[in-house]
Amino acid sequence: MSIPEGAPALETVLCTDELRRRPRRPPDYEKENRAVLALTSALANARSDVLQTLADTILDVIQCDSSGLSLLSMGDGGKRFRWAAISGMWKPYIGRETPRNFAPSGDALDRNCTLLFQHFERRYSYLLPITPPADECLLVPFYVGDRAVGTIWAIMHTDRRKFEGEDERLMMTLGQFASVAYQTQVSMDDIRVQIAAREHAEDAVQEIEQQGRTIVDSALDAVVGMDADGIITSWNKQAEEIFGWTRSEAVGRRMSETIIPMQYRSSHEGGVRHFFETGQGQVLNQRIEITALRRDGSEFPVELTITPLKSVNTWSFSSFIRDISDRKRSEEQLRTSEMNLRRMTETIPEMLWSATADGAIDYCNSRVLDYTGLSHGEIQGTGWMKTIHPDDADNIARAWTDSVESGNPFQFEFRCLRASDGMYRWCVSSALPLRASDGGILKWYGTVVDFHDRRQAQEELRNTQAELAHVNRVMTMGELTASIAHEVNQPLAAIIASGDSCTAWLASEPPNLDKARAAARRMIQAATQASEIVQRVRAMFKKIPSVAMSVDMNELIEETISFVHHEARRKNVSLRADLGAGLPTVDGDRVQLEQVILNLMMNGIESMAGLDRQPKQILIRSTLPNPGELLVSVSDTGPGIDAEHANRLFAPFFTTKPQGIGMGLPICRSIIEAHGGRLWAENNQSGGAVFHFMLPIKGPSE
Repeated sequence: MSIPEGAPALETVLCTDELRRRPRRPPDYEKENRAVLALTSALANARSDVLQTLADTILDVIQCDSSGLSLLSMGDGGKRFRWAAISGMWKPYIGRETPRNFAPSGDALDRNCTLLFQHFERRYSYLLPITPPADECLLVPFYVGDRAVGTIWAIMHTDRRKFEGEDERLMMTLGQFASVAYQTQVSMDDIRVQIAAREHAEDAVQEIEQQGRTIVDSALDAVVGMDADGIITSWNKQAEEIFGWTRSEAVGRRMSETIIPMQYRSSHEGGVRHFFETGQGQVLNQRIEITALRRDGSEFPVELTITPLKSVNTWSFSSFIRDISDRKRSEEQLRTSEMNLRRMTETIPEMLWSATADGAIDYCNSRVLDYTGLSHGEIQGTGWMKTIHPDDADNIARAWTDSVESGNPFQFEFRCLRASDGMYRWCVSSALPLRASDGGILKWYGTVVDFHDRRQAQEELRNTQAELAHVNRVMTMGELTASIAHEVNQPLAAIIASGDSCTAWLASEPPNLDKARAAARRMIQAATQASEIVQRVRAMFKKIPSVAMSVDMNELIEETISFVHHEARRKNVSLRADLGAGLPTVDGDRVQLEQVILNLMMNGIESMAGLDRQPKQILIRSTLPNPGELLVSVSDTGPGIDAEHANRLFAPFFTTKPQGIGMGLPICRSIIEAHGGRLWAENNQSGGAVFHFMLPIKGPSE
């Protein structure tokens, strides 16, 4: 059969990569051992079909809806697959055939690997009449010797569960075992035919028995057989390695005297008697952990599964035994490590907590419990929310949910109720996720820090800095009294002159009202100018809370120049501004930023006060050196910065002025840093000093 035209691509029905990403359940060795035992029993029974037993076993172990084997045809060179064995809902279709060159099994053999399909009938339309349809199909190549002769498959007809890596491992393991068993059964059938024609049947039977022992010896666990009298009847190589007895030494010995410690032998004998009396046993057909005995007398932990087998009227028992010494040591080391970690978390003088991957609190150390007054049971899950201030509860819950869903680190400041005094105190909680190798979150670990006292101290420091800044403004404005008086005097003189003119125009005969109105308008304009000057001066003197707004730096610079230009002229200093055009605004406190510019300009003027040389010049520039930042520079032609003073220039109370208190520059730097910027100074190449400050500009979306 050729591939139909328009058939969907193979990749549209394959999801093998998803199989590797799905969570993998732990192995169930008890069920796996029973499956191996079923295949072994099928091998021993001449009338059993090993392939059908394999299909039945996979259905039971994998817990799927249908299972089976597809084998390549022999007579036509392997051009078709025959459904040789089926178990489950598709069993009525046993014996059906599909083409080799356009079938799921063919794709698995072509790629020589496991494939996982979803709704493969969308590509292989000849499967549409087969009901119920397959939701998922897991195929594993089936080998006889070194040759791939077909596939083993398992099907889910609904989405009640999805196949994962453990299903693939079980199918490959059982397939390998079944392959050996199938070859052995084929050999046994051949030998039985030969026995009918030959006289030397004993050698053939020994060969079959040897093949059976080879299968048992290949098991990873110790396989020990016992008859109804408690005598060991079989003993594989793994049993030799675990217990120290050879097969020839162990077979024929009593089980209880060989591998069971003295203190448990009476219980073993009693359990065997109880089984023969009632047909029941507490340890049968289940995986248990017990202590076993080695030949040298040492005891060690094992995992044991015992299965009773009845042949006609005779009972025997098969035991699968696994040495779990390494696992027990690892578990003990893990317990010790966990205990040490718990001790450490309980002795660290910090509040620590952990949460599950979905965000439920599952552990808090004693520091948290003492602080909140809650017990382990009360604080787990979402119980911790009871300690959060009502105004902060919704915000912290939203932030925690966002971190849990996104996997981003968590940090939030909130008010938490301290049980000792019933006071809400400011705390900050931080947490990071512990991730698995695939990136999935396994756990969250976090801390809680009470920083209430530090927050209050910072608030008090900010208040102190604000007071100092206010004092500095008042002192600076005091130095500019003459300049301010000059600024106010100009509009006042204009008001007087315009008032005289207005009176004269009104007194003339007839009164010139147009001229009088013009004089009145000039009086109003001059009064408004005087009022604006006074308001700006008052703003510098007033002690008001910091208020952030959009500030046009060029406008602020020009306003500051108006304060100092009279003082500069009085001291024979020229002021020049080089302001960049179209600069964006910055976010900040207008009064504080004006204070910085005013301080830097006054410092420059005062640095040149005692100099005789010319020119004496202050140059203030504004530029946009790079996107996102605005630069303001105030340069002078004074003596510059002395090298020995450079490192102390911004230190509190350091000053080179006879009447200075050394707080102007430190306050300027704290204001600029509070605005997210930086302030620094350097010498001009042509002489004098230049002070720069950089501020973040307001973004277009803000």
